[in-house]
Amino acid sequence: MREEEKRSSQDKSKNSFFKKRWVYPTVYIASAAIILTGVLWYQNSGTDQLDQSEYKATDMPGKKMNDQPAVEVNRAMENFVMPVVNEDDAVVQMGFYDNDGDAAEQEAALVFYDNTYHPNTGLDIAAKEGKEFDVIASLSGTVTNVMEDAVLGNVIEIEHDKGIVTQYQSVKDYQVKVGDQVEQGQVIAKSGTSLINEKAGNHVHFEIRKDDVPVNPHEYFNKPLSALQDANVTEEKASSDADAGKSEDAAEEDVEGSSEEDAEGTTPSEEDAEGTTPAEDKPAEGGSDKKDEDKDAGEDKDKDSSTDSDTSTNS
Repeated sequence: MREEEKRSSQDKSKNSFFKKRWVYPTVYIASAAIILTGVLWYQNSGTDQLDQSEYKATDMPGKKMNDQPAVEVNRAMENFVMPVVNEDDAVVQMGFYDNDGDAAEQEAALVFYDNTYHPNTGLDIAAKEGKEFDVIASLSGTVTNVMEDAVLGNVIEIEHDKGIVTQYQSVKDYQVKVGDQVEQGQVIAKSGTSLINEKAGNHVHFEIRKDDVPVNPHEYFNKPLSALQDANVTEEKASSDADAGKSEDAAEEDVEGSSEEDAEGTTPSEEDAEGTTPAEDKPAEGGSDKKDEDKDAGEDKDKDSSTDSDTSTNS
């Protein structure tokens, strides 16, 4: 009897529990939360597996993501700057030889070395006080050449784009090597001297080249790399090659040519001299006429004398 009473009491408590209003809603909400949690967990676990597979795929050796080369946006937006830390303290010792410049500017941009005049293909930049200074990269790029050269005073070449490079000559204590990636404004060397332009003293010779053709750096300072990429420098190369390496012998040839022209220019005076020949002959003609007149006068005199003699004889 007691066991039956216990069972009946338990059944009554269960029935009374489920008869409460909040029991079933609570059960439904809990079930929904459990199901939703399971779905989200499954989705997240699938995404993690996908990401891990993609990372492993990119790390595979020899795998190419695409065939297009990466474009360095920051470098394309950089502007060319002077290769010095403080531009206000810099002075241009010798400018770029511009084929379209006036005669005075071209003469000032000629470098005399080894009995030969060379057009200056860059800018010779020095400090106002003539002191040694840090040489910086004008633009970010890759170092492609570091060369010791006594005549040029050592050379550093940095490539910024295909065919576009900057050169830094007359430098020493360089702090970069071939293959280094340099940033704009990074110190790459110290200013120095060169044999080809001893008059410049302590300086750096700075060049900007496109397809091995030097361009005037002044025209591209504070301008982006794209400005030089779009420029056409083919004609400048032809004129530069024509003017490069003009020696004193060539200058003498020019002088001789002008002398010959002057000599030819004096030819008309010789013609004038020949033209005076008839004038010189005129006195001779006049003299012959005078002789003829004198001869006639002599004949008349002889006739008179003969007449006088006949008259005297008759008398």
